[in-house]
Amino acid sequence: MTKGDVETYHEDGQWKDRPEGNERASSTHDTKADAVAAGRDMAKDRGVEHVIKKEDGTIGEKNTYPRSRDPRDIKG
Repeated sequence: MTKGDVETYHEDGQWKDRPEGNERASSTHDTKADAVAAGRDMAKDRGVEHVIKKEDGTIGEKNTYPRSRDPRDIKG
C-alpha cells in the first residue's frame, strides 16, 4: 500500500477504517457495509487507494480514487 492509502479491516468484532501509517483506526463500525462506505469516502477525499480486507485479513478488493490514477488497464 502507498502511504496514506485507506484500509478497511475486521478486528475485535468490529469493522474499522485506517489510513496507512496510522496505528489506530480512524473510524469503527458494526457492519462491513458501513465501514466500506466510510473508507471509500475517506479514500476519495485523499485521492488514494481503498483496500478492503475480508474478515480473515486477506485482501478482498482494491479501488483507486480518482479512477484516472489506477495503474491497471482493466475496465470495471
